[in-house]
Amino acid sequence: MDGPFIRIEDSGAVVALREDVTTVGRGDAVDVRLSDPSVSRLHAEIVRRGPYAYVTDLGLSRNGTRVNGRLVARRVLDDGDVLTFGSARCRVGGIAREDITAEIELRRSAAPELTRRELDVLTSLCRPALSDEAFVAPATAREIASDLVVTEAAVKQHLLRLYQKFRIPEGTNRRVRLANEVVALGLVRPLPPTGRPEPSHTPQAQPEDLPANVTIRTEVHDRRAS
Repeated sequence: MDGPFIRIEDSGAVVALREDVTTVGRGDAVDVRLSDPSVSRLHAEIVRRGPYAYVTDLGLSRNGTRVNGRLVARRVLDDGDVLTFGSARCRVGGIAREDITAEIELRRSAAPELTRRELDVLTSLCRPALSDEAFVAPATAREIASDLVVTEAAVKQHLLRLYQKFRIPEGTNRRVRLANEVVALGLVRPLPPTGRPEPSHTPQAQPEDLPANVTIRTEVHDRRAS
């Protein structure tokens, strides 16, 4: 096969990688469909950038994505790399060989400067994805609006600005991409489960500027304060 491709070990099926984004998962609408129950409906993406390709775990599955046995969030791929989505193994091929350090991570090193309200929106966006479910999509604009007691139009404006700040390109699964980036950067993360003592440095109080009816189940790290 000409060009980059992925081979599913279980079935032997070979799928050519798209020019931009190839989706991987158990859902009916993905490009690389895996039947293994440990795979999420929308598990990961393989993105091509010129002669290069990298895999991105969408961060919404307990089972994660591995490259050559190592759990990753996002990683540049080399020809012959073994990708494991949950328990399903695949192998990528057809990628031009180049002397690239295997440990290259494409994750940005620092978060953009965010307003208090933008952090509120991100917290509400990611809260479903940080639940105990194996796969839960990020909150919709309507759900965020209800959570923060604001209009849906206002939330959509905030999301547009956040897409720009985090450099999330237009296309499908844009909210998922944003949520994945936010969680990967550590801006929003789950609090310890009930009954487990919290670290002494973890703030106990809720942010004062959130509506009184919002129950915060996540911890927000404001990089501006560090």
